[in-house]
Amino acid sequence: MKVYALIIAGGVGARFWPRSRERSPKQLLEIVGHGTMIQNTVFRLDPVVPASNILIVTNALQADEIARQLPQIPRENILVEPAGRNTAPAIALGAEVLKRRAGDVVMVVLPADHLVHDVAAFQDTLRRAIHTAVKTRGLVTIGIRPTRPETGYGYIQYDDRNVDPKIASLGAYAVKTFAEKPNEQTARSFLESGDFLWNSGMFVFKVSAILNRFAEYLPDVADEFHRLRPTIDTPEFAKALEIAYREMRSISIDYGIMEKADKRFILPSEFGWNDLGSWDEAFRVADKDEHGNAAQGNVFLRDVTDCHVSTSGKRVLAAIGVKNLTIIDTDDAVLICARDRSQEVKEIVDELRKRNLKKYL
Repeated sequence: MKVYALIIAGGVGARFWPRSRERSPKQLLEIVGHGTMIQNTVFRLDPVVPASNILIVTNALQADEIARQLPQIPRENILVEPAGRNTAPAIALGAEVLKRRAGDVVMVVLPADHLVHDVAAFQDTLRRAIHTAVKTRGLVTIGIRPTRPETGYGYIQYDDRNVDPKIASLGAYAVKTFAEKPNEQTARSFLESGDFLWNSGMFVFKVSAILNRFAEYLPDVADEFHRLRPTIDTPEFAKALEIAYREMRSISIDYGIMEKADKRFILPSEFGWNDLGSWDEAFRVADKDEHGNAAQGNVFLRDVTDCHVSTSGKRVLAAIGVKNLTIIDTDDAVLICARDRSQEVKEIVDELRKRNLKKYL
């Protein structure tokens, strides 16, 4: 059974501004621990998926740095999208390339910028997900058992009463429904119900299974990729891809396919997962001092509690008498915000773009 992986790495990590920029986004940075996010994503696939079987979808601004950080990945496995069109087209691109190069193999889809603490447990889950995809020829996703009523994640409800005997030993269940990011009251009800999981954005399926679902649920996307199929791995491919993406709509794999398709399965999992979607999430997992502060760089704190204070620049960063703040200093920009409002950092990035302040992006 041949297994390949597709790592989606085209995002800009706007909620991690000012450290995350278009040319050096979150996945290419060392946010927590050692190694960049994308390096750790690749490292924890070994030995489940060898480096030669890993494809990465990114954009032209990031491709060279990805190649530099991951010399073990063949350069032809770094696929460059002409424009960002969300996760569905990125997955369709990877599936078409794999079909041309390797046939109807198993395809693991992973974001490039997630944190996993227990690599052994992650690899065990991945192996079980692979076997589930083969046995069912369905679409398999990995769900994370929630530990708190989180409003920043999507949720997936599963059916633990009618278990398919083919996959019972693998710990997989049929999916009931997908739920968007909830308000706090709804998140609490999800947590109390016991049958809702966080949507990790990790998927496993056979190439034929996902391409058939594209043909059924996103025929416009499927048609564009069908037309460029003969050009894959030829000198004409880049131009054909650019033409296809001009017509391609932006749509997520969740909304476009996973919420509608049949034969959907999920594996409830616990392996110390965090999507590191904001500075507050990074603070949550960071080491802290006796006052609850996470500090990195040349930082001096006095009478400061529960703050995330970081400087990657040459300046000294000092804080006195504050609490519950995120303070991030770089060579050309400083972010100061209430820790519980770090999701709004993206709005700062949007405003910089509106004002044409490209040098800060």
